[in-house]
Amino acid sequence: MERWEGKVAIVTGASVGIGPAVMKALAEKGMKVVGLARLTHRIQDLSNNVSNPSGQIYALKCDITKEDDILKSFKWISEKVGPVHVLINNAGLSRSTSLMDGSTKEWRRVFDVNVMALCICTREAVKTMKRCNIAGHIIHMNSITGHRVPNLPEPSLNVYPASKFAVTALTESLRQELRFVKSKIKVTSISPGLVRAEFQDGLPDDETKEVLEEIPALKPEDVAEAIIYVLSTGPNVQVQELTVHPLGELF
Repeated sequence: MERWEGKVAIVTGASVGIGPAVMKALAEKGMKVVGLARLTHRIQDLSNNVSNPSGQIYALKCDITKEDDILKSFKWISEKVGPVHVLINNAGLSRSTSLMDGSTKEWRRVFDVNVMALCICTREAVKTMKRCNIAGHIIHMNSITGHRVPNLPEPSLNVYPASKFAVTALTESLRQELRFVKSKIKVTSISPGLVRAEFQDGLPDDETKEVLEEIPALKPEDVAEAIIYVLSTGPNVQVQELTVHPLGELF
């Protein structure tokens, strides 16, 4: 991780779930970490808990469903903090709805956050990396549901797995594009199993939620450690997909 010390990392969805653990882990390795979120006060509290004096945490208010917000954020980061070296597309959303009679608005919001925002942030990060000749790293926070759809007691995932299947495809498509232009930028998909904080607001208060609360689950810190591992690999190593399950998971 020494080569990343003093370099800039951007983390989307930084204020909840996995986000805070990822930001703290990167800052403890000496990175300048900018967290994009709508609720920035949660990120600001993290900066007081970083023990590495080289590590810094910045909070930047951004609604990633709005392209203009993303563009302004990346511009501010380049001008005020420095060019991005690592992008963690961590923002993710699930919604309690269904495919049979669900809300179009809710479906669209899931894709706006899980797919479109990821694509826009990735595009802007790659532009900066290419312009500044940076061998950076793009990490997409995927999910096991991006590889297969879990058979839950009551089907409630609706469009969420489809959005994560898209992330799996986007990872490979970007890898092929980067290879074609002989870029040294890496791209990785990390697919965790159930993370205890992941589905707090997206699932109905029914039997499904009760079952998920009882089964084995990862902690946000477990996923942060996976990110550190991926970033620690040598320049000749491409971890394209890393799947992380809690021990004893059913899916």
